[in-house]
Amino acid sequence: MARVKKNKAFPNLNPVFFWDFDIDAMDFERAYKTIIARIVERGGKEEIDEIVRFYGLEKVVKAIRDEIYFLPNYAIDKALKLFPELKKEEMYCYLNRKDKPYSWI
Repeated sequence: MARVKKNKAFPNLNPVFFWDFDIDAMDFERAYKTIIARIVERGGKEEIDEIVRFYGLEKVVKAIRDEIYFLPNYAIDKALKLFPELKKEEMYCYLNRKDKPYSWI
């Protein structure tokens, strides 16, 4: 169940995932791409289920497919396993850099 603080709902996620944000000041509706990307990259099945519950499957899949600018290869693979409706060749984060190697990881 979503928690509510100052009349704003937010997903029931461990604040450790957002160590670099002031979680009390976050607008979880406006920052949905950041939240979804962070959880796909670092969360487990429980956190994935929570973002799907909070945002809805359609919004999560659309964000992963069309709106998230970057995910590392392992997170793309994880998203493909968790959401069978996704296709790598349609994911913006894959198309955006499939020819561009990244070396900071």
